[in-house]
Amino acid sequence: MLSSSVGPDTPPGPEPGLEVRPFRALTYRDRDPGHLARVSSPAYDLVTPAGRARLADADPHNIVRLILPQVDGQPQTAGASAALAATTLRSWLAAGVLVRDPVQALWLYELQPADGAPATVGWLGAVALPPAGSAAVLPHEDTYPAAVEGRRALLAATGTDLEPIVLAHDPEPEVAEVSGRVRRSTPTMELRDGDGVLHRLWRVDDAATLEAATRALSRTRAVIADGHHRFAAARANAGTRGGAGSDAVLALVTPMGPGGLRVDPIHRVVPGLPFGAAVAAAAQGFVTAEVPVDGADPASVVAAARSWLADPAERGLLLSDGARLVRLTAAAPEVRAAVPTEAPPAWRDLDVVLAHHGLLQVLWARPDTVDAVVIAHRLEEALTTAVERAGVAVLLRAPSPTDVAAVARAGARMPRKSTLFVPKPRTGLVLRPLAD
Repeated sequence: MLSSSVGPDTPPGPEPGLEVRPFRALTYRDRDPGHLARVSSPAYDLVTPAGRARLADADPHNIVRLILPQVDGQPQTAGASAALAATTLRSWLAAGVLVRDPVQALWLYELQPADGAPATVGWLGAVALPPAGSAAVLPHEDTYPAAVEGRRALLAATGTDLEPIVLAHDPEPEVAEVSGRVRRSTPTMELRDGDGVLHRLWRVDDAATLEAATRALSRTRAVIADGHHRFAAARANAGTRGGAGSDAVLALVTPMGPGGLRVDPIHRVVPGLPFGAAVAAAAQGFVTAEVPVDGADPASVVAAARSWLADPAERGLLLSDGARLVRLTAAAPEVRAAVPTEAPPAWRDLDVVLAHHGLLQVLWARPDTVDAVVIAHRLEEALTTAVERAGVAVLLRAPSPTDVAAVARAGARMPRKSTLFVPKPRTGLVLRPLAD
């Protein structure tokens, strides 16, 4: 749960909170659960090249062809990819694959994990982009300019929010009450994804419910849980092009606390770095020690890494080449000196900050670029990538939700791709054309 200095007992005061607007959605005409499972996708930044190929092969109208357009035989520039996505979108509209809602609505979205964990419930709406300096929507991660430009070009070319960002808002009892009433009705669409998560959505267009939901959400503020690059792209698009609808971004607005999200870690892989050299350099700034692995197979390495990372008594980072594990603890003063001293305490002690500023930049002298530091959203993916790229995986614990909120409130930023809020909404179920 995300803690916040703003809650039901401490309202935002004179500064406005979230402005959530209904919109005329674009959805697939065929809402059969099996069809929706075939044409939808994880968020673009969670799709690997192999995963993109599988999704594109699953159905000729899979949404991955819009969010990750692939220009065959040409350089994959942002402009060329965006132009292809716009052409594809127009053809799907002309063929009736996607249809536009006749009236404005909000969508209630429920995600029920397969493991029986409590469901996450939120509202899909067009969230107004707050003015500079506003605390209504607070980011907590850095962004990568090339990724922002790619998403901006796609948004400008298609004139459509193709997938939602995710916001975690302050607790507000009336939001939960309105959501509960809607959930007692029959959902508009539902599907189960490949991870077993059940997605259920309700289209809400009656005036009384819309007024109650938007009024309650206006009393809250939010932290960006997922979609920093898309949020920055929406801001950039509004600043460069403007036009109807460009002053808002499609967002799934979920609560901080019960009914909200949890945080998983995001790991790093440094390609082409010999494991022995990596450990020797790391030992100049950390205390290093081998972590026992019960077996030589990959599954044993995964199990040992997961056990160490889950142990609340342990501290520090974990390095692996896919076969061995070494822990890094007790960062030396020279490592901590690499962390900006003007940063707030909630930021300076994060594992991901020590990894980026101390280990990667100082001890390994690696820049934080997409080629030098590869992002891995799963432990297995990180270890496999380390083997395939002859490199080293840096395995991290997730920052606590309290840490995330504290960093955002302090106006600081974590390194890019520091948090993985889960479960994730499915891309392709609800799109938002900017022009109404």
